[in-house]
Amino acid sequence: MLIIDAHLDLAWNALQFNRDLLQSVYTLRTREARLEGAGRGQNTVSFPELRRGRVALCFGTVLARVNPFGSPEIDYGSPAQAFAAARGHLLYYHALAQQGHIRLIRNRTQLDAHMREWELFDESAQVTSITPPTGVIVSMECADPILNPAQVPDWYDAGLRAIGPAHYGQNRYVGGTGTASGFNDAGLELLRVMERAGMLLDVTHLSDEAFWEAMGFYEGALIASHHNCRALVPHQRQLSDEQIRALVARDAVIGAAFDVWMLIPEWSFRRVSNRAASIATVAEHIDHVCQLAGDSLHAGIGSDLDGGFGREASPYDLDTIADVQKIAEALSARNFDEDDIANVLHGNWLRVLRRVLKEN
Repeated sequence: MLIIDAHLDLAWNALQFNRDLLQSVYTLRTREARLEGAGRGQNTVSFPELRRGRVALCFGTVLARVNPFGSPEIDYGSPAQAFAAARGHLLYYHALAQQGHIRLIRNRTQLDAHMREWELFDESAQVTSITPPTGVIVSMECADPILNPAQVPDWYDAGLRAIGPAHYGQNRYVGGTGTASGFNDAGLELLRVMERAGMLLDVTHLSDEAFWEAMGFYEGALIASHHNCRALVPHQRQLSDEQIRALVARDAVIGAAFDVWMLIPEWSFRRVSNRAASIATVAEHIDHVCQLAGDSLHAGIGSDLDGGFGREASPYDLDTIADVQKIAEALSARNFDEDDIANVLHGNWLRVLRRVLKEN
C-alpha cells in the first residue's frame, strides 16, 4: 500500500551529516561505521529505501535555528546564517528534482498526476515496472530562517508549502517544546502572512500556550506532522486528548512519529534498550487518535526517522524506512479494515493536500 510520510529531515541529513541519500542505507552505514554520534552508522532513510517502501510522497524539511550557543549541526549565530542554511536545504531538493531523482510538488495538478502514476505502478504488480520517483512537499521546521514575516510569500514562491513555527525551546517567533510561552507580535504577524499565502500551519513542537493561540488565531489549514499521544507517553512534546479533539474538529491530520522516546514512557538513549517499542506501539498511538476522533480520518504517518537518531532509537523491528509498511499489519491486528488502513497510510494526507494546494 502507498505511504505518505509527513516528516523527514532529508536535506538536513544530506547537508549537515553529509549523507548521499541516493545511495543505499547499507552503503551509508558502512561509510559511517567509524563515526561517533547519535544515529551514526544506524541510519534508516535513503531514496532507494523510500521507493522500496512505496513512500510515494513525503514532506521534506528545511531546518535551521538561531542559537549562537547551541548545537553546530542545527544552530546558527544569526538569522542571516539560519536563512542561508535553510535556503541551502531548499536548493538541495531543487537539485534532486532537476536531476530527476525526486519530484517537487507545488500544486494540486502536480500532486494528482504524481499520485496517479504511483497508483498505477502499485496496481501493476509487475516486477519489471520502473518505480516512480518519490514526491516531496517542502516544509519548514522552526521559522527562525524567515528573516521577517513579509518574506513568507518569497518562501512560498521558492516551493515551501508548510511551516512549523516552533522547535525545541524559544525562538524568534514563538515558544516551542520545553517552554510555556506563546507567540510574540512577530509570530502572530507570521501566522497572518502564512494564512494569506495559503501555507499549511504545522502545530508540531508548539508549547501548549502557543498551540491554543494558534487554534484560535489561524483560520487556514493546519496539521500536526509528527506527534504522538500524551495519554500514552506523558510529556509536553505529545498531544493531549483535548488538543487531539481540537485538531479533529479542524479536519487536521496527526502524523505518528517513530521516535522511541515518544512511543514509550521514560525511555533514555543511554539507559534503556529500544526493545520495548515496536511498530505495533506506533499503531497503538494511531489507534488512540482514531478512537478519540471516532473514525480513521485524522491519523497518518509522520515518521521523523533519522531525525537526529537512527535504528538505536527507532522501533526494534524497523531496519529501514521501508518497514513502515508493517504498520498495515499492526493496524489490521487492531481491527482496522483496508479502507481505514489506506486512510492512515496515505489517504488522509492526500485529502488535506488536495484541499490546500492551489490547482496550478
